[in-house]
This record gives sequence, C-alpha cells and structure tokens, in this order.
Amino acid sequence: MKYNDSIRTVKGVGEKAEQRFHKLNIWEVGDLLQHYPRDYDEFRDAVPIRELREGELMAVEGVLRTKPALKNTSRMKIVTVFFEDATGIVQATWFNMPFLVRQLHMGTRYLLRGKVGRINGKIVMEQPKLYSRNEFYKNVGKMLPIYPLTSGLTNTQVTKAVSNALSECDELTEFLPAEIRKRHGLAGYRKAVRDIHFPADRVQFLKARRRLVFDELFLYQAALKAIRLRNNHASAHVMEYRNELDEFRDSLPFSLTGAQDRTFREIAADMASGTVMNRLVQGDVGSGKTVVAAMSLYLAVCNGSQGAFMAPTEVLAAQHYESLTKMLGPFGVRIGLLTGALTPKQKREGKRMIASGEWDIVVGTHAILQDNVEFRDLALVITDEQHRFGVRQREKLSEKGDNPHVLAMSATPIPRTLALVLYGDMDLSVMDELPADRLPVKNCVVGTNYRPAAYRFMKEQIGFGHQVYIICPMVEENGESEMENVAIYTERLREIFKDGIVVDSLHGKMKPQEKNEVMSRFCRGKSDILVSTTVIEVGIDVPNATVIMIENAERFGLAQLHQLRGRVGRGDAQSYCILVYGRESEEGKERLSILADSNDGFEIAREDLKLRGQGDFFGVMQSGDKLFRLADIYEDADIFTAAHEEACRYRFDEVSRFYAKNKGLMERLDHYMGTVSL
Repeated sequence: MKYNDSIRTVKGVGEKAEQRFHKLNIWEVGDLLQHYPRDYDEFRDAVPIRELREGELMAVEGVLRTKPALKNTSRMKIVTVFFEDATGIVQATWFNMPFLVRQLHMGTRYLLRGKVGRINGKIVMEQPKLYSRNEFYKNVGKMLPIYPLTSGLTNTQVTKAVSNALSECDELTEFLPAEIRKRHGLAGYRKAVRDIHFPADRVQFLKARRRLVFDELFLYQAALKAIRLRNNHASAHVMEYRNELDEFRDSLPFSLTGAQDRTFREIAADMASGTVMNRLVQGDVGSGKTVVAAMSLYLAVCNGSQGAFMAPTEVLAAQHYESLTKMLGPFGVRIGLLTGALTPKQKREGKRMIASGEWDIVVGTHAILQDNVEFRDLALVITDEQHRFGVRQREKLSEKGDNPHVLAMSATPIPRTLALVLYGDMDLSVMDELPADRLPVKNCVVGTNYRPAAYRFMKEQIGFGHQVYIICPMVEENGESEMENVAIYTERLREIFKDGIVVDSLHGKMKPQEKNEVMSRFCRGKSDILVSTTVIEVGIDVPNATVIMIENAERFGLAQLHQLRGRVGRGDAQSYCILVYGRESEEGKERLSILADSNDGFEIAREDLKLRGQGDFFGVMQSGDKLFRLADIYEDADIFTAAHEEACRYRFDEVSRFYAKNKGLMERLDHYMGTVSL
C-alpha cells in the first residue's frame, strides 16, 4: 500500500465509509495516517463511589438500587437511576437513551464509567458508558486513541482503519538527516507515526509527538525563509503620506494611543519604501487595531488605489464594514461588502464595482478570493485574525493586485521572541497599550457550586438590558460530541431561565449559514444568552454583552481564556468574566488566578508559556482550521526554536531534498503555505 493510494484500498473501508472519510478531508492513505487522535482515553481501575472526584473521568461498580425513571421534556428524554456500593450512592443520568429503562434492572451490579459531576450537592455521572467486567479490565492501563469524527463514522471504525493502514503501508520513509535526529533525540519517522496513534504509554506518546511536531515546524520554517527572501526583492506601490490623514485623525472622538501612533508610522514607512510591506500587527483585545487598519486603508485610497480587508467570518466582516463606513464614509471613501451570504445579483454587482474601481475598499470573507473577483488597482491587503488565514490564502489575495502591500492583524497574544519565529516571513508591530477610558473586566475564579449565584447575577444583568455568553469545552472527555454537550447545557438553562429570556446555542458542527444566523441574532439583541463552544473566540463583537462564564476553565490555555474573555468589555458598561473550574486542584486554581489578576494579554501569554510543561499536551484547543496538525505555539516553543535553528543550517536546495522525500508532509505544508519555491 502506498501513501497516495485511495482510502478505499484500506481493509474494511467500503463505499459508505469512504464517503464519510471524505467529509473529514481524508481521501488517501496518507491523509488517514495524518488524521491524528485529538485525545487519548487512559483507562484506570474502578474506584469506590466515595472516591469519585468531580470533573474527572472515572469508573465505579455498583448495584442498581432504584427503578429507572424516565422524564420527557420538549427536546429530549432523560433516564435517571441511582447506584450504590458499601461506600456511597451515585446518580447516573442518560439523555435520549430511553431504551435503558428496559435494560437496567434493580438489584443487578453494573460497571459504569463517565464524567463525574455534582448537582444540588449530589454526586452524578452524566451519559456514562456501561461495561462488562471483561470488556473494562481488558482496557485498563491502555491509552486508547480518540479521533475527530463526522456523522456516521465511529471511533472504532477510524481506529481499525488506521491500524490496517499502518500494517500495510510500506512508504513511511525517513526524510530527516540522521544528524538532526541525533542532535535532538528524535524518534524514527515510522515509529513516530505508529506511536502517535497507538502509544503503549505516555512516555512513548510524548516521544512520537515531539518527532512529528519537529517535522511540521522544520518544514514550516524553511518555507517562511523562502517567502521572505522572495518578498525582499519585490517592488510595490509607493504610498505617499497625505494631509487627508491628519484630517481623519482629527475627526476621531479620541486621541490615538502611543502604540497606535507608533504602529501606523511603521506601516506608513513600509508603504512608502517601494518594496512590498509584509507586516503583522499584534495587538491585545481592545487595543484599537481597527482604527490603525482604517488609517492604512485610507492611505492607499488617498494615493488613488484600492484596499481589501478580509475577515474570517461573515458576522465579523459585516461589523468591520459598518465600522469602516462610519469612520471613512464622511471623507468620501466608497466601501463595499462581499460575502457568501449575498444574493447572486448582489455578488455580480459587487464584483463589477470592484473591477471598475467604484469601491475604494472591499470588506469581505473568503468570497474575495474567488477567481472572478478582479480589482482595478489593489495596493493594500489586510487580513484580520491572521492565524485564521494560511499563507496560501494571503498570497491568493495578494495576487489580485500588482504586488500589493500586506498587513495582517492578530489579537492572539504571543511573546515577541516566539512571534518572530512563528511569523518569520513578516515584520512585527506590537500594540501593547489600551485606551485610557476602557474599563477593565472584573474576573472571578469559582467552583461549580457557584453556578446558582452566577445564574442569578446573569438574570440581573439581563434585566439591565445586557447579554451573556456561556462557554462549554469543545468536546467532553467521555467522547460526547460538542453538539450534544452544548445542546444538553442549553436545555438545562432553558429550564432555569424562563420569563421570556431567550437562550441560543452555537457549536462548530453547525453549517456556516446556521452559525451566522445565531451570531447575527445575538448581535442584534434578539437572544439574551449564547451557549457556545470556542467558535466565538473571534468573529463576534457585541458591546452589549457584559458577562462571560467559561465552564471547565482549567481545560483551556490561559491565552485562549484571555481571548474568550475579550468578547466582553467592548462597550461602556462594566463587564465580568466568571471562570468555573470543574476539577478541584490547587495547581488549576493557581493557573486561573493569573488570569483573574491581570487583563494584560502579553503578560498572560508569558505566564502561560512558563507554566506549560511537556506533558500538558492538549492545553490550547483551537477552533476552526489549525495551521498545524499537532504543533502548539505555546507548548512547543522549544521545538519552534530548534526547528528554526536547524532550518538556518541548511541551504534551500538541501531543505528542498528533505522536503521532497516525504510527499505527505509536503502536501500538508503546501495546503496551508501555498506553493513555495524552495
């Protein structure tokens, strides 16, 4: 079996399974082998009921002491029972599994495993899995892979397919020179691929992961160097500073911060230099990047050219369109919006106005990248939340003009030294100053027993006319999908919040149109509470939202929590962030206290980097498309540095030979980097 063979060549993959694998973008054997587990289920022995710890995935054996109770709500069926052993009682609850009423019998001993929680002082397990003793103890001590899935495809099916592919594929060839592997103590490639899927223990997993992360980062650094070398020799539009920019600055109802002024001066110098600007503006949440973007776009327009502003979601694109229209419209700047949600007629008219130059600035989503979108004279390209756009997408937008200047913006706080490695093809501006009149968000770190008080506080805020976010972890540890997790939480809240309070939900499994409708309702104030996974980390700006509560906050990295917290505090009212930890641990509370004590994203990022250990391997869970399959910019900072140094040791023709020896990695890199001439 070869790396590029169809997924159908894998034993056990039929026509229906093939179609389901395609939904995960798995077309070939190589795609399957690079479909890494998102987590691992580490089976431990069953414990007495009194030793169950809230927030953990655990197993117990107990006798069913009550007849199963079935409750029907408008949205789901709920089965509740109680198990006991010599040490205590635990409540078990299942959602939409009414058949269990017939299968569970009083007085019978069962072994169940699930996430431990606490409701009204009682220890509970929600959606636990039932096992026979033989089935359970056969898995104790193992690390079983848990894969990203799609509808109709089970974890067992993916596991078997990966196992069969590993047994039959004879093309897992080594591509890193022995000297690099020796210098950094890296495992062989074939062993690393096998061990990332089926590690015997955590030590074996970490060795495999380190090798595959190094591969990603080594090739990434080589490609960045090639791009920068090419950009350094590219000529571009010369944008001269105009007096109109001073008039625009004077029209603002506030004074620019020192960081805003410094950053714009750096951008203006780049755009006047005659060579292509390729600059990243890294600014904390609320630092005023949009104003800097508006000034940069106006600089291009004042020089008779066009600008493009690309955002990752339709909601965020619409919000940027409104902001830029409000700021630049009075100066005669013509701004248009191009997104996938427009009607065919609106799209045709928009494309005509772009090509004719009737629109000076175009704000949009990926719709701007379509081949039939042509600009009259594109001189500046801006991408917001740049980590959501690969180099390929940025370059495709750049191809719409004659070497236009490129400005990327990101609110993800990264220590400067790490940013210089991660964005090696770009110059860096850091906006580390917030407007003086911005109210800092008030934070608190609490346990799950605080929920009733939090709900009362939310009702009070909603009574004042404000709105609330509640964030759930993306995926439950017991394998429950994010859709079910959000749906169950939303159902609970609808029981708690009545009296006309509207609770909406949002998760990554929704279709783009559904997501946009939910976010749009929340933005317009048509819903009061939005229960969501981290898909709201970027892409929604609601000044009226004053409370965000993050469940199981210990499961997120501090930097990501800071990003989530940035969804509130965007208006004039005082805002609040409630961090709920589901697992009682002093270390977890200490980590979260760093966030509670500071609203400085860069300081938080530095502390996050210090606290992360090699074993904290699922700390940052990204929403949306990840730049890397495995690498994490915080956890793997040391590997980033090592890969950067190794890439610098070799000439580009040598790196190209390493690169070409592994077609799977080459295609993966090409997918997010674009075609790079090494």
